[in-house]
Amino acid sequence: MAKKRCIAMLLAGGQGKRLGALTRYVAKPAVSFGGKFRIIDFALSNCVNFDIDTVGVLTQYKPLALNSYIGTGHAWDLDNTNGGVYILPPYMGEQGGTWYKGTANAIYQNLDFINSYDPEHVLIISGDHIYKMDYSDLLRYHEEMEADVTISVIEVPIEEASRFGIMNTDETGRITEFEEKPANPKSNLASMGIYIFNKDLLVESLTEDENDPDSSNDFGKDIIPTLISRGKRLFAYKFSGYWKDVGTIDSYYEANMEMLLPDPPFKVDEEGYKVYTNSNLHQPLYIGTNATTDNSIICSGCTIEGTVRNSILSSDAVIEEGAVVEDSLILSGAVIKKGSLIKKSIIGEETVIGENCILGQEADEKRHPAGITVVSGHMNIAPGTVVPEGADVLSYK
Repeated sequence: MAKKRCIAMLLAGGQGKRLGALTRYVAKPAVSFGGKFRIIDFALSNCVNFDIDTVGVLTQYKPLALNSYIGTGHAWDLDNTNGGVYILPPYMGEQGGTWYKGTANAIYQNLDFINSYDPEHVLIISGDHIYKMDYSDLLRYHEEMEADVTISVIEVPIEEASRFGIMNTDETGRITEFEEKPANPKSNLASMGIYIFNKDLLVESLTEDENDPDSSNDFGKDIIPTLISRGKRLFAYKFSGYWKDVGTIDSYYEANMEMLLPDPPFKVDEEGYKVYTNSNLHQPLYIGTNATTDNSIICSGCTIEGTVRNSILSSDAVIEEGAVVEDSLILSGAVIKKGSLIKKSIIGEETVIGENCILGQEADEKRHPAGITVVSGHMNIAPGTVVPEGADVLSYK
């Protein structure tokens, strides 16, 4: 097998608890985004667009939907014979086996996969961010700086820096200190959770960390601070494009709705940065004679006979006659029955909202900060049900 310059390890096993009902049946990277996409599409597309042809996808929580969705990797041109995409769940070996205990432990459990390609460098990325990045430029910077580790960072408003892991650097860009959510941040360079390691150092660091009983087996909490303290060459790569962590309902909703702007900050069909997806073939879109649509993204297979305003409908969604959907995200296969009103809501996959329901109209003290109503996938909401604004619905009577 030919030696690789760089391979990617994509962390996609997170439960995504902050997304509440949306991750009841699927891992966060498998959650629908922007109508036809899933969150993991963006990291996989970055890989294929920028010369990373070997990707290990580390799965754990609710892996079935994600494994089925990725399949052979053909949709992202990641099904080649000397590389491709590989699903890497926890497994039992001669010494036993455990669930992935942290980000570092997840990579450690797959060192055999990394060593089988013997790459010079290993790119470690997450499957739960919306962004486009030229990984080849990141790798070029890493090599030019003769770095041991390069960490991608993004400038955030200084007043928000205490929410992030912050990298403090010298004038050359070398990282001198890492602070996890500092009360008084010294800089505004927030870690994006994207790392390039020299492979030999990665193997050495992970092996040592695994043998430390006091370690939490996490890159940010353990590996990175240890390497800085030992004087290793860690550099910050400043990223200036669009990047959003969609780990909360509010940020997920906001990122989706930004796609409806006249000039959206993130374009999925930009030349050279196209986002690929494994969308199965669907029936054509049908819009009835009495339907009304305005400023919305409506994917193939949908049936619209009611009113849709400022919303995103994933494939095979159904809006029956007399139903009204406003400022909402309707995920794949969801059905909104006659006479129902859906406002500022996210309706999960394959969920059926019965006739004459009202969602998102009344205030509730346990609501999300932005008042977004969320209904889990694969549910049946009884006719006439009123779901208050901001509710997180896993079951409802």
